[in-house]
Amino acid sequence: MPSDVFRSRLWSSDSEVMWLSTCWWLRVPVQRLFDLRPLCFTKTWGVSWSRMAETLSAEAEAAGMLRAPAQQNGDAGGDARREPLPGLPEPAPGNREQSPGGGEQASAAAPGPGKRKKRRGAAGERVVPPPKKRRTGVSFSDEHFAETSYYFEGGLRKVRPYYFDFRTYCKGRWVGHSLLHVFSTEFRAQPLAYYQAALRAGRLHLNEEPVQDLSIVLKDNDFLRNTVHRHEPPVTAEPIRLLAENDDVVVVDKPSSIPVHPCGRFRHNTVIFILGKEHQLKELHPLHRLDRLTSGVLMFAKTAAVSERIHEQVRDRQLEKEYVCRVEGEFPVEEVTCKEPILVVSYKVGVCRVDPRGKPCETVFQRLSYNGHSSVVRCRPLTGRTHQIRVHLQFLGHPILNDPIYNSVIWGPSRGRGGHIPKTDEELLRDLVAEHQAKQSLDVLDLCESDLSPGLTDPTAPSSELGEDGMQKLAAVPKMAGVVEAASQDLDTAASAPEKAPETDVPNRETDPLCAECRLLHQDPLPRELVMFLHALRYKGPGFEYSSPMPAWAQDDWQED
Repeated sequence: MPSDVFRSRLWSSDSEVMWLSTCWWLRVPVQRLFDLRPLCFTKTWGVSWSRMAETLSAEAEAAGMLRAPAQQNGDAGGDARREPLPGLPEPAPGNREQSPGGGEQASAAAPGPGKRKKRRGAAGERVVPPPKKRRTGVSFSDEHFAETSYYFEGGLRKVRPYYFDFRTYCKGRWVGHSLLHVFSTEFRAQPLAYYQAALRAGRLHLNEEPVQDLSIVLKDNDFLRNTVHRHEPPVTAEPIRLLAENDDVVVVDKPSSIPVHPCGRFRHNTVIFILGKEHQLKELHPLHRLDRLTSGVLMFAKTAAVSERIHEQVRDRQLEKEYVCRVEGEFPVEEVTCKEPILVVSYKVGVCRVDPRGKPCETVFQRLSYNGHSSVVRCRPLTGRTHQIRVHLQFLGHPILNDPIYNSVIWGPSRGRGGHIPKTDEELLRDLVAEHQAKQSLDVLDLCESDLSPGLTDPTAPSSELGEDGMQKLAAVPKMAGVVEAASQDLDTAASAPEKAPETDVPNRETDPLCAECRLLHQDPLPRELVMFLHALRYKGPGFEYSSPMPAWAQDDWQED
């Protein structure tokens, strides 16, 4: 009997379907024999079963009808003015969600609080899977690049302030509360006077309509958009040097102080943006990351296929990475291997420590030179944990000479040597954030002032990790150079500012009547504050090897200031 005839007879009656559904062991053989989709039943055991089965040909035809042309969008999958809050996922309220960098994904149900809900089809309904996302890498368009421009001053690359839209969907815990309540409890980086002035200036939008009253009550899936005047911290003016470029990869020598991709307060002052704006290199796939203060070899794939191939080589341990650093004291002459497991104390703050509960990792160290005060050490990480080299050197009692996190007395008198840390994780996080907040150097932690407000980004925000007591103690620390205090002055009389100033009116875009940072005189960072003595020296894999020159601080004749 032909398979198509038998297939039609197989589904001829509900009784036969119910019989097959109870014979669970027959599902896979039948599916494979007759080229059917996996059977899916929408009701629980003990109730009449319903079936949904599709041939692969019908499924492909329907999927092709739904598939839309891939778009070249920004990091949030939208236009330049519609980017989600850092760290916030952005589910669409309707039937479609854009993926970062382009591509679309059909969705059958609006997301509720927390995780996205999977749609359950009705009895007999045809369910077509969404088309696969197009993996386009980290892509930004010319519209993103035109948001602002660079200027150079005092050896620093600076970004002219610009207007920018943060956007987010209503979180579950906000439902039933007013905007005033949400701003006063969760967005405390600015005083309420700021949001009241922003409302009058037309900068607050709810479901793309200007907010008229902060007492409006939020509903599930409400869409919030807040236009802000954005300032970015300066980075070194040292250019990003191209080490190699071919059809597969782009390899650069990353200067210290420049983040790889947008994060925290950094957007245009990142490697991704600089390569796009100054070298016309777009849709790049980062193959690995370097900390903002780390310099050296940084690789990008030009296509998703190359990215997948190299990541597979990473998983198979076929790649070799080599770093060089300058550490405290006289490092042992013989080769040292550290296999201490590393635990992430805070994903949001980006702090780790040695802990038996951590993930296994291994780093091999070899001293290259010693000048009587500090040692230059070659490092070969055999695994790729966050801050692995820095944490292992701290454990060995030889932290990187100018490491702002792991070479600090915050870790105790021994600075974490041997894993001896006389503080709880909560106390450690609180003290680290407080120290850098007082120094106006929260960017060292890849953290900005607004991240200190609970719920602003995601459940792993510092507030949840510090606890209520930690947040109360942190509140006593002076704010960053009076940012919040300045924002509360004269906001009631501030002039209304346009939602987006004209591109040609650069002077007007650089100052804003509602912006607290515009009223402050920021002190430029010192050159030594933009460098950490850790450099990615070499990256080697099957068929390729890229390296960069030794930095000046790793030379034998280098002297400390």
